[in-house]
Order: sequence, then structure tokens, then C-alpha cells
Amino acid sequence: MSTNTDQHRRQEIESLREQIRHHEYLYYVLDRPAITDAEFDALMNRLKQLEAAHPELVTADSPTQRVGGQPREGFVKVGHSRVLLSLDNAYSSGELLDFDRRVRELSGRDTVEYVMELKLDGLSMALHYEDGRLARAVTRGDGTTGEDVTENVRTIRSVPLAAAEWRIGNAECGMLEPGTPNSALRIPHSFEVRGEVIMPLAAFRKLNEEREAKDLPKFANPRNAAAGSVRVLDPGITAGRRLGFFAYALLREGRTLLPEHWQVLETLSALGFKVNAHRRRCAGIGEALRFIEEWEQQRESLDYEIDGVVVKVNSVALHEELGATAKAPRWAIAYKYAARGAETKVLDIEVQVGRTGALTPVAVLDPQPIGGVMVGRATLHNEDEIARLELQIGDVVQVERGGDVIPKVVKVNVEARAGREQELRPFRMPDQCPVCGGRVVREEGEVARRCISTNCPARLKESILHFSARKVMGIDGLGEALVDQLVDQGLVRSVADLYHLTGEQLAALERMGKKSAENLLAEIEESRKLPLARVVFGLGVRHVGERLAQTLAEHFGSLDELMKAQPEQLMEAPDVGPKVAAAIHAFFQEPRNRELIERLRKAGLQFAGTRKRQAGGPLAGKTFVLTGTLVKYTREDAQRRIEEAGGKVTLSVSRKTDYVVAGADPGSKLDKARSLGVKVIGEAEFDALFVE
Repeated sequence: MSTNTDQHRRQEIESLREQIRHHEYLYYVLDRPAITDAEFDALMNRLKQLEAAHPELVTADSPTQRVGGQPREGFVKVGHSRVLLSLDNAYSSGELLDFDRRVRELSGRDTVEYVMELKLDGLSMALHYEDGRLARAVTRGDGTTGEDVTENVRTIRSVPLAAAEWRIGNAECGMLEPGTPNSALRIPHSFEVRGEVIMPLAAFRKLNEEREAKDLPKFANPRNAAAGSVRVLDPGITAGRRLGFFAYALLREGRTLLPEHWQVLETLSALGFKVNAHRRRCAGIGEALRFIEEWEQQRESLDYEIDGVVVKVNSVALHEELGATAKAPRWAIAYKYAARGAETKVLDIEVQVGRTGALTPVAVLDPQPIGGVMVGRATLHNEDEIARLELQIGDVVQVERGGDVIPKVVKVNVEARAGREQELRPFRMPDQCPVCGGRVVREEGEVARRCISTNCPARLKESILHFSARKVMGIDGLGEALVDQLVDQGLVRSVADLYHLTGEQLAALERMGKKSAENLLAEIEESRKLPLARVVFGLGVRHVGERLAQTLAEHFGSLDELMKAQPEQLMEAPDVGPKVAAAIHAFFQEPRNRELIERLRKAGLQFAGTRKRQAGGPLAGKTFVLTGTLVKYTREDAQRRIEEAGGKVTLSVSRKTDYVVAGADPGSKLDKARSLGVKVIGEAEFDALFVE
């Protein structure tokens, strides 16, 4: 090939790529197609031909590379740069006004500017870009750790493979800068975009029609369909599901890049991301309420599901000042619209068994469409709820989708019983587990009945998933599909059996080659070395979460000491009350549970730990308030460091506060600290406190 011809081919290939990217942007982001499907296909086919003839010219961000590679064996776990928190909910204007009042009081402001966004009913996703190009896509997971689903997300046409309409800026400062001269905004080469993967209603209906034709179970709602489509092992399947992506956050190393959330949305749009057009900046809570009212009337006009509106404080500095609880930010809230419902008949009541052994009654319904979804089952929660409703099999009931997602029975139409009395049958919760036939008990003060058989198959799969979770025993390779195979084929009948699996057994399973089997066995082997707190957490004792497991391990020092502790001794440990003590004691008194523990002991798990020293650390007994933006720490990091050193962090300043740690742009808390004479320190003084 001559130099001129080579240059011509390069130019043609790049021109085709730019045209295709432009038309993908018009179609999938702006919803304004400028050419026909046939014309678009012609451009794509020409590019494919040229790249096939000149593979040395193929680039990772070429439009032809959205779908590629072979189906994978599983997903790799990836930690998030910053916790993906859920949102607190408001269900009335009064609750939203309370949220506004709290924000104003905590920030010391008379009014607060909010940004309103529709609450999309989809799957949260974090996209990582390096040198402006998509490098990794990670699911929300548990908020701290998600799964790498990059190859699947690359197939979503509204996800840019490279930041559009931007060029690489000064390499020394590592920034992207706008291609237009009228903006001084600069964005790092490497950044993170968070958003929501959704399945449009038309795509959802088409998918369920296809599954019905193949005699496959239909998806319950678009959100489940989107989540399932992102987590299939073959990217080609994801590509055919016509998913969409809406962006709402722009981060660098876990921090928001711009001073206002509204600027974030505008910048994401400039970068080529699809940002929901139905958004508004509101001067106060009154305007926010009007936006909510408008979209309650218009929600049915959308081609995707929403279940409310998200209200976010516009100022990012105020985000930092307000901080977050363990589960949700204090600067945002989701206003949930009233659930949509329908009237139908209860054909039967079945009982499901969960991981903890709890028995949950489920109404089998005459299927009815509710909010675009055919609902044939609804939770009844527990036997007390059935008694409260005075529900009988055969009753006509009102069913709602709670939060527009989970169907539940909310009311019995008593008048509809007239003339149908012979059709009605009372329901009683079983005394034996419907799955394993084991004994069912209802503890005093509890609403749920529970199967107490440790080997109940219904409990076993979820128990294994809990035991192997990243924050528990860290056996990441044990996904849901693999656990199903292990239990269904009788290879694992308790979590202790995990330590007796062989490479031959694992390699023979579906989608488990020799290498995958070796990796899983290595993870199982490593789990034997994890500390006592992880083992206690992994046992699945009722009421014992990650933090309490750590507390128990530190207080008792060994699993043997914990096992023989009486309720009054258990209550000597921090955060253990009578109810929790009773549950822990009952767990260790059950012979089958003791048998499991002995098998885990023989497997070599760590049953001994170290008692926590009584001094409590250099900050024991000290109370802190954080305000402003710190340089070395995120708000979460600073709080964690204080708590690990024995101190505690509160939201408001009082005479009991020992220190206020002030960063850049501190709020009204600084003024209050000075007025009360509370000591105010900076980061250098803060660091010095940890030196004993």
C-alpha cells in the first residue's frame, strides 16, 4: 500500500467513526435520529469492511468494538472509589418539608437551592474513564464493592466509549479541556461517571414477548430485566436488550469535580453522556414541590419507569458539610409517588423460606396489570399481617406495588364476599417447614415463624452466599449460579462442605474450567486465615452484623468463650441487649449449629482472636464535629479514623463537644463552636491527636 493510499484509508476510517459516533449520539442520547436505520447500517458495514481489511487500524473505542470477546466464566469484584449510598425516602409533602428544614438547620441557611431529577427505576452503575475512554464499568453491588461488567456495558449505545466533542488538553496537568474556545472548564483525563442503567418499556415488552414465545419465565419489571441483562455472561445477549444509560454524577477519586450539582449535569451532557432532560434547578422547597406535582401527572407519558423524584442540594460544598448517615446522604432524598394498584382475587397462599429461616406467606393472585407490569404474586409479610387484613383464600383484595416495585396486599374487599362464602378458606401458617419438613418456631415478641434446621435447602443457598461474601469470608468466586449447582448436585450440604471441595468436582460444573476451579479453591484456602470476627459474622447468627461480630470477637477473644457465654454475660458486650443476647445464646445451644462449628474448626478456620484493650485508644471518650472540606480525608475517612481511635462523631456542636475539626469553607458549626468556647482545630492538629 502506498503512503497516499494508507493515509486515505486512515482518513476514511476515522471519518466513518466520527459519523457513526455522531449518529449514535443523535439517536441514543438526544433521541433525534437524522438518518434512517438502513443508512446507519451502511456506514457501519463500510467501517467493518475497512477494519477487517486493515486490523492494524482498529482501536478500542471504535463503534465496531462495542460487542466483542467470548462469554466469560464470571464477574470480578471491584471496590468503589466512594460508597454508593442509597437514598432516604419521603412519601408526603410534609416529610419533604421536614427534609428541607433539617438541611437548612444543619447548614445554617434560610433557603437552599435544589436540583430535581426523575427517580429512574433501574440499576446503578459506575463508569471509569481513563484518557477520556471507557476503561471499566462496575455495578453498585453492596455499595462498597460491585462487579466488573465492562464488556456488557460497552454494548449500551448511550454509553460513550470515549468522551465526545472533547480533546486531550495539557498532558502535564492531565486534564481534558473543551474543544470550543468559549469555556475554561477543565476535566481530568481519568474520571468516573455514575448513573442508572434502564430498560425502556418498549424494549421490556418486546423482551418478555420473546421469552414467552420460547417458554421462558418473564421478567417481573423493567428494573429486574435491566439488572439481569447487565449480569449475563455473554455480552452479545446484553447488546440485544436495548438498554439505556442516564448519567447523574461526575467524580475524580471519589470526589465531585464541580462546585454545583447542576454544573455536573450540564458538563456530563457536554461530555456526550445522556442526562435526563426532565430536570430543574429550584430556588427553594416550594418550587421543588411544584416540580413533583407536575411529574406525578406526567409520569405515564414517559417511555421508561420512574417511581418518584430525587431532590438534591445543588451546592457540593454543602454536600460535604451535611455528610451522610451509614446508609444515605443527608443532602438528598427520594420523593416516592403513591404506589399504583389494582383489585384482584387471591387464588392461594404459598409460604417461602428465606436465608434466616423466616417463613413468608405470599398471595398467589389472578394476574392483573399494575403500572405496566403483570402482577401475579404479592407479599403478605407474616401471619399477623394476614390476621390484620382478615384475609382468606378466595378474597378480592387491593394490591399495590410498594415504591412501584414490590407488590403487596393492602386491603380486603369485604363487600365482595357476599354470596361467595363457600369459596373462601382460612389460612394457617404451617408448623413444619414447607421445604425441609423441619420444626418451625415463633419466638416471643417476633412476628415471623422460622425454620430452625441448619441444613434446610431453602436457607442453605443464601447462607452460603452470605458466608462467602466479600465482607464475610471473601470467597468472591462463589456466585449465585455456582452455589445453585453446588447445592442442587449435592456437593455442598452446609457451609463446612466448601472446605472439602476438590478441583475435579468444580471443573466438572457448568462454566467452571480448570483455571476457575483453581482460583476458587485458592480463595477458599485463603478464607481459613481470616480473623475470628469474619467467622462469627459468617455463621449467620440472627441480629449479628459485621460491626457486632467485630465487637463480640474483641470482647470474648475466642469462639469457644462466645459459645459458652450465658445471656447475662453476652449483655456485658457493647451493643448487646436482651433480645440480641437471647438470639446468640439460642444459636449456640442448637446441637446442629454446634456440629457445624466443629466441622469449621476441623477445616482450620480461626477460632481465636485478641481481646480489645480496655483503654479504647487515644481519643477514648472524646466527641468530634466535622465541618468544611478536609484536604487529606473524606468525611467518611475522618470519621472512621476517629472511631477506630475510640472517639465518636456527632452532627451538631454542643457544650459536650470536645473538638470541631474545620476544613475549607466551614459552615455555621464553626461559629457555634466559637460561641460555646469549643476548641477548633485544623488537619495538622487533628493528626497530632492520634499520637499517644
